[in-house]
Amino acid sequence: MDHDIKSEKPTSPSTTDHIPPSSTGILPLTNPSTTTSATTHKKLTLIPLIFLIYFEVAGGPYGEEPAVQAAGPLFAIIGFLVFPFIWSIPEALVTAELSTTFPGNGGFVIWAYKAFGPFCGSLMGTWKFLTGVINIAAFPILCIDYMEKLFPIFSSGLPRTLAILFSTLFLSFVNYTGLNIVGIAAITLGVISLLPFILMSLIAIPQIQPHRWLSLGQKGVKKDWNLFFNTLFWNLNFWDTVSTMAGEVENPKKDFPRSTLLRRDLDLFSIYNPSHGGHRSCFGRPK
Repeated sequence: MDHDIKSEKPTSPSTTDHIPPSSTGILPLTNPSTTTSATTHKKLTLIPLIFLIYFEVAGGPYGEEPAVQAAGPLFAIIGFLVFPFIWSIPEALVTAELSTTFPGNGGFVIWAYKAFGPFCGSLMGTWKFLTGVINIAAFPILCIDYMEKLFPIFSSGLPRTLAILFSTLFLSFVNYTGLNIVGIAAITLGVISLLPFILMSLIAIPQIQPHRWLSLGQKGVKKDWNLFFNTLFWNLNFWDTVSTMAGEVENPKKDFPRSTLLRRDLDLFSIYNPSHGGHRSCFGRPK
């Protein structure tokens, strides 16, 4: 009996037994070459990725007016021209490099984990989540603030509350539909959001008075440098957030560097479009 029991034992170890724990501590990365046909889904291509990055970082001229109000048209133009070279472009290059090195949906969490360990990776994820909640909460209100210029009913009261609630629920629903739908929505919203500024630019061409671009603001009004630099930082920051889409990009090693470069050109066009938030300070009406 004892001999029979021993003979029933496998003569070779199973391929699923005694798997040694990973000593390298590598986080799983989303790599198209390792995914199976059962889990594959449509990946992001270049154009949707450009517009997703566009909205992650700036989203057009909206929200840039405080820079003109705080320091005047000249400093606003200089700020939006110089600040990208000091902060935005280096951050974009770092994001493109690390996203192609670690093409996973963890993004900056993977970076912190690989560099400093799991605790720092957890802290990074928690802090970015909190800042994202606070930051994203401002966008529905900013949208309604622009809409109330056309529809004064949204200026206060129940209509304003319902409009903010509806816009929040709608954008949340779009996000739940999947990243590809979000990419299509980003392209659509990008074109719609830029059209008014393009039209205003064309209308304002005959009224351009370039000497107004050199204005330092209203005389006797103290410049608010805190508001000025906060506005620059808020509009030209957050490049690293797009790293969480690296695992969803069809060809991250090729598309991420290209999308950051093209997205920068799109942002410069929208910022330096003559209908920038300070166009009232830069254009004069014919007498």
